[in-house]
Amino acid sequence: MKVLVVGGGGREHTLVWKIAQSSLVDKIFAAPGNAGIAGEADCLSIDAEDISGLVNFAAKERIDLTVVGPEAPLAAGVVDAFRERRLKIFGPPAKGARLEASKVFAKELMRKSAIPTADFSTFTDPQGARNYIEARGAPIVVKADGLAAGKGSLVCRTVDEALDAVDKILVERAFGDAGNKVVVEECLTGEEASIIAFTDGKSIYTMESAQDHKPVFDGDRGPNTGGMGAYSPAPVVTDEVYCEVEEKVLVPVVHALGQEGVKFRGVIYAGLMITAKGARVMEFNVRFGDPESQPQLIRLKSDLVPVLLATIEGRLEEVELVWDERPAVCVVMASGGYPGSYEKGKVITGLDEVAGMEDVVVFHAGTALKGNKTITNGGRVLGVTALGASIEMAIKRVYEAVGKIHFDGAHFRRDIGAKAILRLKYPFRGA
Repeated sequence: MKVLVVGGGGREHTLVWKIAQSSLVDKIFAAPGNAGIAGEADCLSIDAEDISGLVNFAAKERIDLTVVGPEAPLAAGVVDAFRERRLKIFGPPAKGARLEASKVFAKELMRKSAIPTADFSTFTDPQGARNYIEARGAPIVVKADGLAAGKGSLVCRTVDEALDAVDKILVERAFGDAGNKVVVEECLTGEEASIIAFTDGKSIYTMESAQDHKPVFDGDRGPNTGGMGAYSPAPVVTDEVYCEVEEKVLVPVVHALGQEGVKFRGVIYAGLMITAKGARVMEFNVRFGDPESQPQLIRLKSDLVPVLLATIEGRLEEVELVWDERPAVCVVMASGGYPGSYEKGKVITGLDEVAGMEDVVVFHAGTALKGNKTITNGGRVLGVTALGASIEMAIKRVYEAVGKIHFDGAHFRRDIGAKAILRLKYPFRGA
């Protein structure tokens, strides 16, 4: 088989790394890829959002399977374009991608389907949003409606912060057209978790749980990012929580999408807050997580490719996945200044040394090649990922690896996995 992976971040390197292990695959291409992906696939000078370029390449090269990593091309209709040419592609059509591309659509769908989520209201008028916030008080959450690279959700501890958030999104247009509307919702209290499931529109198969860390600094402080690290499994997701999420979240949302006329085949990612009253959906995504994929897929013993094909072909009921019981931890090494402005082109050292470590994989995100050197080329640069016999051992191993890698301005959280240790010691009983 020839496989094309669309995207060039840490999630896409993880997908390439996992797909390359399949006995079914002879050749992998990536569009556009990165320095790490280049070691395992042919990188193309095609942007992830160049839909016509992707379709034409896939048709000309007779690609057997295309896997879409990022949300933007899904929202732009890449799956629809591929299906029109009868090209096999993993991911939902544009109508299904609205579940992530529009928070307003997602929240209204949840309300209509009685899917548990935070109480909310939506606005296009700044003054209407301000009035609502002043009436509700704080803490409160203000979200840009559209895609904002994980940075469009602003948790506001005071009314003034929330009013500033409204101005930032609706008036200053900090997120461009993604901020044409805002969702203002209650601030949920509890512990976050991610449950990601394959669905072919008829069946659902959940992956092992994970927990992302959005805020940039230790202790969940600072602005939100695309994700500073993750671990899998997340102890807060008990068997009871899994059953609850499947019954009250995943099944209803797949059914609701079907009622909307969406033939959804791909992955649905439920970003959850586990509260004292049960799991509540904070957001839906329609693709693999980043950085959740890194610790999840390093734990997946099964061949990923047959799962992708079964999902596309409506045969998901045939799938049975085998997981490594050991936990895994991913720590994101970011450029200085991220998630704000940052410089590119910093030389990265230590990668060869880490490559020799057992049960450690460095997934590249914002990297590029300059001659024989690997340089930084984005905000999130690397996702250093390790397995361990226990969560403590996985944490120890991953930070040992992080300590061997250097580039000017590198910063990372030093507490990834700490919540898992705490939760194992003190099982969740609500917040």
